[in-house]
Amino acid sequence: MKTKTWSAVAGLTKGTKLTDRILVHQSGPIHTSIRPPGSKSITNRALVIAALASGESTLTGALQSEDTEVMIESLHKLGIQVEQGADSQTLIVQGCNGQIPANEADLFVANSGTTIRFLTAMVAAGAGKYRLDGIPRMRERPIGDLLDALNSLGTSATSETNTGCPPVLVTGQGLQGGQTNIAGNISSQYLSGLLMAAPYAKSPVQINVTGELVSKPYIRITTEVMRAFGVSIDDSNLSSFSVPVDQKYQGQIYDIEPDASAASYFWGAAAITGGSVTVEGLSKNALQGDIHFCDALEQMGCQVQYNEQSITVTGGELHGIEIDMNAISDTVQTLAAVALFATGPTTVTGVAHNRHKETDRIGDLACELRKLGATVEEFEDGLKIIPGKLQSAEIETYNDHRMAMSLALVGLKQPGVVILNPGCTSKTYPRYFEDLESILA
Repeated sequence: MKTKTWSAVAGLTKGTKLTDRILVHQSGPIHTSIRPPGSKSITNRALVIAALASGESTLTGALQSEDTEVMIESLHKLGIQVEQGADSQTLIVQGCNGQIPANEADLFVANSGTTIRFLTAMVAAGAGKYRLDGIPRMRERPIGDLLDALNSLGTSATSETNTGCPPVLVTGQGLQGGQTNIAGNISSQYLSGLLMAAPYAKSPVQINVTGELVSKPYIRITTEVMRAFGVSIDDSNLSSFSVPVDQKYQGQIYDIEPDASAASYFWGAAAITGGSVTVEGLSKNALQGDIHFCDALEQMGCQVQYNEQSITVTGGELHGIEIDMNAISDTVQTLAAVALFATGPTTVTGVAHNRHKETDRIGDLACELRKLGATVEEFEDGLKIIPGKLQSAEIETYNDHRMAMSLALVGLKQPGVVILNPGCTSKTYPRYFEDLESILA
């Protein structure tokens, strides 16, 4: 099939069928500013909390993507009204005051980890029978530790196939409360789901985290959104949480900040092209930990400027670094793309949990980097990238939005980089390739 260029995606949001491949255009130094769409992590947390709240909530700056759409569709099936405002980025949610209207539902979550983990905990707080399932890859993504934790709090949550993975079946009369343990080493989303649902248990909930907690900043996002809707818990000790039941969520007007993981691609573009890119709507005080991707770029030789409502990255002479990316694991692929243009190797550690994401983001990433000319040494919890002579390649994305968005950056300097299945970016950023093309020099 003939390779097509980005012009093929024009009008994608209007229903145009997306080509199955995109040839990335090269660019000189990029000098621009951009505001990425709203944070997926915050949007889906705010949707769950607003759904449980008493009264109406208005969420502004919300993300429109597959991950948020399957969340909204699932909430509809649970009997919770979510409407889009005149502004496509505004969502109006009618809260259920902790009483899920539907006592039976079959929920399809595609490949959205936040949706299945948050909703599994949410429906456990309700009374009824619920089934949650997704695409084949979702049936390979672990959720057993969350099910065990919910069972110890008085509900029945099982893996339909006894694999510890979806489909999930939840039946019961709500969370009774008490003490439970939750593993922290696979996904912080287990803990986030429990925290958001816990205020609606019949008695206080004590959650103890076992093992190392990965992606710690995402727990702070959860507790901050909970706090904004009226439930405050002590998050000073990330190994133990006490959730009272005398506080409930109240409907709010809540503004969602731009997605910092999405911003990483534009900061990465500045680093690779030697340009300067300002991301609007984020600051050093942003909720999302992925703004610390800028720290990694600074270590590699870029300049970073923090303003009250923006962050600017300016490219410099890049050199390899050694870095533990446990706290910013969603930006590993972006850093890997930048590392191909650095002098010397870059070693990333602390991200063993990346193997359980939309794809194996260590093994599969290593495979694609080798296609581009790098030598890659793979570890259980990371990889070492030794830049080589860059070469053209067709990049397999494994239906992983972050693989497509990050490795497309390589094509800004290296001719002949083709991204297969570019439509997978609809999971979190449907207009990504259009936005990237709009900033090219």
